[in-house]
Amino acid sequence: MAWFSELLVSALILIGALFLFVGSFGLVKLPDIMQRLHAPTKSTTLGIGALLIASLLYFALVRGELSLHELLITLFLFLTAPITAHMISKSHILRNNTLQQKLPQPPGQRGWATLDANATREAQQDQGPKL
Repeated sequence: MAWFSELLVSALILIGALFLFVGSFGLVKLPDIMQRLHAPTKSTTLGIGALLIASLLYFALVRGELSLHELLITLFLFLTAPITAHMISKSHILRNNTLQQKLPQPPGQRGWATLDANATREAQQDQGPKL
């Protein structure tokens, strides 16, 4: 059983290292920020996740100790990476006017931004001074 556990942990380490290499290579070599964004958020997240799961399995199967730190780190990583990618891509769209003009406009008065500065100023002026 010990050799199978070590084989499983070794395989997860190699898979994680491969995903980390591919993600790092993509981050360096891809030309555009929108293309470059997918390398660290997809493959690097899977690589780190595989390494953390390998560490969790090593301590559980080989040493007989239960370590939940790796599980919490993996959960935090898988929850925050997509949110970060969404925020970076949205800021890129908002700052790039030519890209923003190519995208279909959402229905209604609002554009892709969540804050309309002119409407906010007008609403504040209509309310008058606050006491």
